[in-house]
This record gives sequence, structure tokens and C-alpha cells, in this order.
Amino acid sequence: MDSSVQHQPRIAFDAARILVDVSVADAGLFAWYCDQVAALLGPTYRRDLLATRKELATSQRLNARDVEGGKWRVRLEDVLRTRPEVGEGLHQLTLAARVRLPRIG
Repeated sequence: MDSSVQHQPRIAFDAARILVDVSVADAGLFAWYCDQVAALLGPTYRRDLLATRKELATSQRLNARDVEGGKWRVRLEDVLRTRPEVGEGLHQLTLAARVRLPRIG
């Protein structure tokens, strides 16, 4: 039995940040991530990830990444409140995606 306590707002925040980073990454990493998110949260999330990727690729706004990250943080917090059983899976996906992202700087 896992006795660790999950801090849902932190899981959502970290996941949203990685989601935005993956949304501007190469197509292979993005496709892998979409598959993982869809398997964990459902197929509508794949569609919404594609919309985020398009928004980030085409937006002229300087704060587009922050806006998209904020929208996803709220959405993921809502999911974690209604479906707390996905918290560990989302946390593990975030860690796996972080490892796969290319190092910058």
C-alpha cells in the first residue's frame, strides 16, 4: 500500500508546465505524449493537446505559453479533484516526459 500523500495542485502545475513544453517539442515526442495522455485521461484530451500545439505554433502573443499552461493547470486540477485515481499516473507521465525533453542551455 502506498502511503504517500499526493498534492494535487502541484501535480497539476507540474503536468501543465511539461505539457506546454512537450507541445512545442518535436513531432515524435508530442505523438508519444498525446498517446499517453489519451490513455490516461481520455481521447478528448488528444484533441485538446493538438489545439494547444497549434495555438503555440501560430500565436503572436508573447505570453501564449503562460496562458496555455494556466488553462491546462486549471483543467488538470479539475480532473484530479473528480478522478483522484489518475493522480499517480499523471505524476509518472510528467516525470517520464521531463526525462524525454531535450535539455536546453
